[in-house]
Amino acid sequence: MAFNTVIFDFGGVITSSPFEAFNRMEAERGLPRDFVRKVNSTDPDNNAWAKFERAEIDAEKFDKLFRQEAEALGHALDGASVIACLAGDIRPAMVAALDQLKREGLTLGCITNNVRAGHGAGMATDGDKARAVESIMARFDHVIESSKAGVRKPDPRIYEMMCAALAVEPAACIYLDDLGINCKPAAQLGMAAIKVTSGEQALDELGALLALTFGPVGG
Repeated sequence: MAFNTVIFDFGGVITSSPFEAFNRMEAERGLPRDFVRKVNSTDPDNNAWAKFERAEIDAEKFDKLFRQEAEALGHALDGASVIACLAGDIRPAMVAALDQLKREGLTLGCITNNVRAGHGAGMATDGDKARAVESIMARFDHVIESSKAGVRKPDPRIYEMMCAALAVEPAACIYLDDLGINCKPAAQLGMAAIKVTSGEQALDELGALLALTFGPVGG
């Protein structure tokens, strides 16, 4: 089956990874590198982060629960500081690629694990970025936000929800995400999954699958 649909993660794919911002904050505060990831990967289905992405708790409750989880792992860190790192920088070449894919007639979807913080789906910290993200989101034929759907990646249901919304079979889809744990269920459903490590690598692999050439990209 030929590919006719490309499904994107947002943070870490269309924008720079929040993990980069986490690492900068950790360095500034003298915390171990990847400490935020450690907290968020401990009891990954039921911790504060999972509950926040499913909109089961609000920002105030997340701040309190994350602080407790961090302390249990030996360091002091509040959840509000984590939230402040979430909005990444937009990768212009990825946005240009979305436009090229639309011109080629492909269907576009976005599945994003996000939280009810900041402005809009990209959790922007200012109005200008929120408007830029809104413009990007308008390019997709369908968007699923975990904080609205009440289900988050890597739950297979969220990928099935996207296929149903777009009326497409998984085998016709390419899926891009910066986390391998989120690529795995997509691949198990039959999608061609690309683990994104940089914008250039992502577009190289996507172009190879679609027999397309994208413009140069940084990051």
